[in-house]
Amino acid sequence: QAAADPMSYSDAPEDGPKETSSVSQNISDADAFKILLEVKMKKRQKKPNLPSTVTELDTEDGSKVYVVGTAHFSDSSKKDVVKTIQEVQPDVVVVELCQYRVSMLKMDEKTLLKEAKEINLEKLQQAIKQNGVMSGLMQMLLLKVSAHITEQLGMAPGGEFREAFKEASKVPFCKFHLGDRPIPVTFKRAIAALSFWQKVKLAWGLCFLSDPISKDDVEKCKQKDLLEQMMAEMIGEFPDLHRTIVSERDIYLTYMLKQAAKQIELPRASETEPRKYIPAVVVGVVGMGHVPGIEKNWNSDLNIQEIMSVPPPSASSKIFKFVIKATVFGLMGYGCYRIGQRTVRFILSMPAAQSYLQKLTEIRSQH
Repeated sequence: QAAADPMSYSDAPEDGPKETSSVSQNISDADAFKILLEVKMKKRQKKPNLPSTVTELDTEDGSKVYVVGTAHFSDSSKKDVVKTIQEVQPDVVVVELCQYRVSMLKMDEKTLLKEAKEINLEKLQQAIKQNGVMSGLMQMLLLKVSAHITEQLGMAPGGEFREAFKEASKVPFCKFHLGDRPIPVTFKRAIAALSFWQKVKLAWGLCFLSDPISKDDVEKCKQKDLLEQMMAEMIGEFPDLHRTIVSERDIYLTYMLKQAAKQIELPRASETEPRKYIPAVVVGVVGMGHVPGIEKNWNSDLNIQEIMSVPPPSASSKIFKFVIKATVFGLMGYGCYRIGQRTVRFILSMPAAQSYLQKLTEIRSQH
């Protein structure tokens, strides 16, 4: 309506409202859609000037997908995402997030920075309750890696996703999709892929991560995302873990991008009017480490049912789970014992308690 009747948003004469009303009634939803679509198409660059981090992919029906490879802790990546969305005016923006991590889109940078640095018992309990003992511990260890980078750089993760969310909201008829596999599925499949000693070794490596990181290191990793590179170095000796955390998610992300790139049906003025479709334009925002896998899987027939299933826990998982529980309860018991000892000693050392015990001794000696 704004595009068709600018008078309704300016100083109109006295009979303006009547004219506005009649014009608005004469414009159908289909016409309004076409007008805004034309505005969007005029802004869309035929030959977009894209950053070097963007990979262009095509579908069989003519849709285009622009995959922006990002470093999760990079200011430069944020700018790449903004520029790409502004240049191509997409119909859909897909980001490497799932519903369990969507909260980072709603928080401001300051809150996220604080949240990322604070890994406490409450967060551990929540992760275990949500994903189970093993997957919850794995999630917290990976959060520790992320928090380590956050502390070193003073920069909260996910900045490129928040920029994508903001820019998508400025593009007419642009949808925003979460394109990553649910994190509980990924962690449960990752845990199931490891033997008992592999789990212990990986947990040990994650617990004692402390190498310093600079902003220059992040920018150097534009060809391979820093967080995923660090993970790759730690899980390099565990090919099954790499398969579940990286390769399977490459397949899932590819599948979601292809789903988002289906042709768009134009609205019809009536039921008798034939259906018309136009190719879609999609922007995908993913870690740079996933781009080669997406390119590799792009022309393959993908079935994600297999990588969405969670295998039953193995014997080693049950043993590891028992050991963790026994350790936690043992430490808690020992802590209570030590606290109890100190409490008793403190109470007995008080003058009032000593006086009471002396009187009790005297009474007993009299009897």
